[in-house]
Amino acid sequence: MDNKTQVSEFILLGLSQQPLQRQVLFSLSFILYLSGCLGNLLTILAIVLDPHLHSPMYFFLSNLSLLDICFTSTIIPKMLVNHLCGLTTISFSACLAQMYFFLTFGAAESMLLSAMAYDRYLAICSPLHYMTIMSVLRCTLLVMIPWISANLISMVHAILMSHSSFCTNRIPHFFCDLNALIKLSCSDTQVSEMLVLVLGSSVILIPFVCIMASYTSITVAVWKVPSVQGKWKVFSTCGSHLCVVCLFYGTIIGVYFNPASTHTTQRYMAATVIYTMVTPMLNPFIYSLRNRDLKGALRKLFIWSPFAKPL
Repeated sequence: MDNKTQVSEFILLGLSQQPLQRQVLFSLSFILYLSGCLGNLLTILAIVLDPHLHSPMYFFLSNLSLLDICFTSTIIPKMLVNHLCGLTTISFSACLAQMYFFLTFGAAESMLLSAMAYDRYLAICSPLHYMTIMSVLRCTLLVMIPWISANLISMVHAILMSHSSFCTNRIPHFFCDLNALIKLSCSDTQVSEMLVLVLGSSVILIPFVCIMASYTSITVAVWKVPSVQGKWKVFSTCGSHLCVVCLFYGTIIGVYFNPASTHTTQRYMAATVIYTMVTPMLNPFIYSLRNRDLKGALRKLFIWSPFAKPL
């Protein structure tokens, strides 16, 4: 108890302490961040500017792209600036803010992926009633609920951390991760750990179970389609979403819901990099490569671009 202290700033140890590795990781992080932001921004612009894409599926996709931009922008720019300026510190208030927004965007994305699975379920299993059920009001609610719920959950964690004392200010991570802060705390963390489990289950496991239930129904519906070509056509409409779900939930569950005894620093860092940098970067490419309508909208976007050469 004598080691308790109210820290004014934290030291982020980063991905590596080796100078050469830090240079390589900086370059890789910059490329992944720039590619992810550009890809997601182009996806949003293509959907907004093309009237043919003004449907519930693309409405959810544009919100997913926005979340991906916000998600990575919460942590990567700070890491890049720290590297360029030779700094490793972050103030206590900035650390809490980073943790808050990181949890908010991550939780909102998890719940939005569940809403997207529900949308695909209705489109395939109830096509005649799809447009009636997926009204503008319902689509708006399915987007607003994740945002509101995620903010409330993040606020609970931020308030608990703001009243904690810490034994050290050295965070063995490249951003202010909730689990890392809990491990550094000298206060009683039983409530925080219980909330991580309970609230984490509510925003990760429950949406994941809902997604699996939706895809189970979709698989049954696809199985009833008589032709192989018809089965492939129906399943291809949700193949991109399924790929994104596997990437996102696979790494999240691996980081936060595995026994602590199986964690190593390298394994933990690798999984974190995948879901904070790689997955947001891959999402727009996964959707654009597998979606003919979106590819067409992106071509039109490049044609309309002021930088495009006149024909």
